[in-house]
Amino acid sequence: MEITWQICHSCVISLLVNSLYNMVDQIFIGQGVGYLGNGATNIIYPLTVIVLSIALMLGDGGASFLSLRLGEGKKEEGAKGIGSVITFSVVVGIIIAVPMAVFLEDLVYLFGCTETLYPYAMDYGRIIIIGLPFVLVGTVFTAIERADGSPQYSMVSLLVGAVTNTILDPIFIFVFQWGVKGAALATIIGQIFTFLMGLNYIRRFRSIHLKKSDYKIHFLSCKKVMGLGISGFITQMSIVIVMAVINNLLTKYGALSEYGSEIPIAVVGIVIKVNQLVIAATVGIASGAQPIIGFNYGAGNIKRVKQTFRCVVIVAEILAVIAFAKYQLVPVQIISIFGKESGLYNQFAELCFRIFLLATIFNGFQTVAALFMQSIGRAVKSAVISLSRQIIFLLPAEFILSSILGILGVLWAGPVADILAFILAVAIVGRELKILEKEV
Repeated sequence: MEITWQICHSCVISLLVNSLYNMVDQIFIGQGVGYLGNGATNIIYPLTVIVLSIALMLGDGGASFLSLRLGEGKKEEGAKGIGSVITFSVVVGIIIAVPMAVFLEDLVYLFGCTETLYPYAMDYGRIIIIGLPFVLVGTVFTAIERADGSPQYSMVSLLVGAVTNTILDPIFIFVFQWGVKGAALATIIGQIFTFLMGLNYIRRFRSIHLKKSDYKIHFLSCKKVMGLGISGFITQMSIVIVMAVINNLLTKYGALSEYGSEIPIAVVGIVIKVNQLVIAATVGIASGAQPIIGFNYGAGNIKRVKQTFRCVVIVAEILAVIAFAKYQLVPVQIISIFGKESGLYNQFAELCFRIFLLATIFNGFQTVAALFMQSIGRAVKSAVISLSRQIIFLLPAEFILSSILGILGVLWAGPVADILAFILAVAIVGRELKILEKEV
């Protein structure tokens, strides 16, 4: 168990650092530009999430692929898959950034941009898109590094980028007065540093040796990798869809309320990202345990698989309960970190934390359950659990409740989806654990 928690610890820090990138931007933008700047970053955020969804599919899928092959004693097949994934991620990163740059104006309106937020969103988005290929490849590297037995290196590579971003943000925003453009530039410089650390790791692999021929794209290996990483892809892409829907509903019903459109868009985006820190910590714990679960499942050690799963669930639920308490008790203090506002802004922020995140205590188990299924090769069940909250339950609840309750209906859809997704995850995992018992 000591090895398990060592990997989990490094993975948690790595994912938290990744989540902090955008949040650090929002803190400094909120202080230097105001909530309109934060609203603009929330409009652009889905573009980053699209790239992260692909990165997690290739990275987490590659990590699971490598762990399973090492457990089966198939090192050469593992090396072939990893080399192929690295090359594939470079190609995909470039291909996806080009259309985003060309159609940026259409995309910002698709994600709920208002005329007031438009100039801020375009200034921020044009620069952020430049760094997206580096985000994709860098994220793939950090996942593979953990599976290769180097979680500390993975953590440091992300820390280097995050620290660079944190140092440059106040310089570019407050000293050079570059506003949202400065925040975006600081972000991509940090992402490039993480990418370079990943390139440096190629010659440091511990469990496999990559030959030149391994870097050729083998579509069969990529298909297997993407199948194992589909949970992360679905989870992140569902966030994109949900944010597009929520932003547009906030624009529509916010305009009909006393808050207007811009305040709800800025606040909800911040609230989601604050909660994303807790989700990132949970995913970090579960992802850190993936190599152990995958290896032991491949080796037939089912007892160790179940033991690791129980430990991860306990820690994840403790984090969820702590987060829930903070959201209910000090919501205004949390939102004030992102800029000093008053009146309607703080009033809506308080409502958002207390209503939208009312059932976050159930998120821990649901998140771990999806990654657990991915670790043992149950890609379809993992996808169903990942899809349940954001797509199956949340989207219908958003449309139904907002049509009845207006702007408050957008918020109440959150806890409804959390509870229903938890019930589904318990049912699926309970059945799978019974099957594992029979295997023992």
